[in-house]
Amino acid sequence: MATETSTPAAPAVHGRPSDSALAAGLDALETPIVNPRPSFAVSVWRSAWPVLAALAALVVVWQVAYTLELKPPYALPSPADTWQTFVSTVQDGTAWLAMSTSVRRAAVGFVLSVVVGVAIGTALAASQLLRRAFGPIITGLQSLPSVAWVPAAVIWFGLTDATMYAVVLLGAVPSIVNGLLTGTDQVPPLFLRVGQVLGARGWTRIRYVLLPAALPGFLGGLKQGWAFAWRSLMAAELITVAIGGGLGQLLDTGRSLNDMSLVIVSIFLIFLVGIAIELIVFSPLERAVLHSRGLTGQTSSTGRRK
Repeated sequence: MATETSTPAAPAVHGRPSDSALAAGLDALETPIVNPRPSFAVSVWRSAWPVLAALAALVVVWQVAYTLELKPPYALPSPADTWQTFVSTVQDGTAWLAMSTSVRRAAVGFVLSVVVGVAIGTALAASQLLRRAFGPIITGLQSLPSVAWVPAAVIWFGLTDATMYAVVLLGAVPSIVNGLLTGTDQVPPLFLRVGQVLGARGWTRIRYVLLPAALPGFLGGLKQGWAFAWRSLMAAELITVAIGGGLGQLLDTGRSLNDMSLVIVSIFLIFLVGIAIELIVFSPLERAVLHSRGLTGQTSSTGRRK
């Protein structure tokens, strides 16, 4: 630990720093960088004000376009009319019912996708033969639009929630598998050698060495998997409106009624759920994982990592 002293450093000898100067420099390197953490309110405001400013700018542009009548009012309603539609859908419970139905379906489908994706990804990471055989297929499935699975899922499972879950699984699992494989590829070989020296073999090596070390990289795959799951569900709800419920059906209702205000409100609610899941689930999870591994770069006033 660096100590403060008033003793001046010895002069350099023949252009080279003296031993005391070198020691002072090394002590300075060990001096902790104190980064006081801002309060919760300040952190929230710092994160929120750029987004709020951007949304305000979009609303201004929207109002200008409405005033200039770039589109007929039925195709481009005013922000005030859209706000009234939003308030009415919230007050009569339509928005809450649609959001809760979609979030429930997405949550169940995503949990199943994580279970299946981790199982497949672990098997591919443990066997180079399986990875060479199925790796390109997983990548191809990831590039396939999830909406293409909707007709097949309807034929397989009929107009039930199982169709929604099947589409979510087929849309999210490839991203989760590739995310896990990417995380395992980033594991330093030294970790694996140390685990081998300590006797970690087979499932023990995977459970206690490979998967924990791959977790930071795997989080990116989970976030991408959620994005694919949410988009897949919206596509399924939009096409299979006969199943009922969900934000996708609310969006299709606005289209059927030629109610652009309801269409915009539905799009906003879909966007809102996506942002909320990111802020409530994935951002805290990512911070917790990075904090547990000392990757946040924050130190307390005592010099210890926070």
